[in-house]
Amino acid sequence: MKYLISTSILLIYLLSAQLHAKCDQDSKTLFSCKIKKSGKLLEVCDAGKTINYTFGKVDKKPELSLSLPRDKVSTYQWAGVGRYENYSVIIPNGEATYNVFWGVDKLAKGYPEDAGVTVEIKGEEVARILCVNKTVVHNLIDVDLKPVEYE
Repeated sequence: MKYLISTSILLIYLLSAQLHAKCDQDSKTLFSCKIKKSGKLLEVCDAGKTINYTFGKVDKKPELSLSLPRDKVSTYQWAGVGRYENYSVIIPNGEATYNVFWGVDKLAKGYPEDAGVTVEIKGEEVARILCVNKTVVHNLIDVDLKPVEYE
């Protein structure tokens, strides 16, 4: 019975890990999460020379898949001051920009996470898509990308 329970727990762990293990084995997951409401997967992978962004249903062809040279992608890194610690990767796509973010309110009870992506078209926010907190994997701190340039 213990073997069956242990095997079941391991299987559940492995299946849930697959949700966050879509980056190629030669790339690093910078960000991954399951989207609230839709259950879709949002992922940003560092493949060395490129940064890859995918969005769509798990185990299906992505609805959106971008691969950009890393010099076209930028990052915002928390400066170490203030109650809101936040990091993001900014991915351009024509007139659209995808700002994949993770943050935490360091003074709020339980340090609640805020993670997802904002979509801007011509500088105007048209969507804010939030992650299911317990599914967030982020490696955005000190990511080796150029700092975001604000106009």
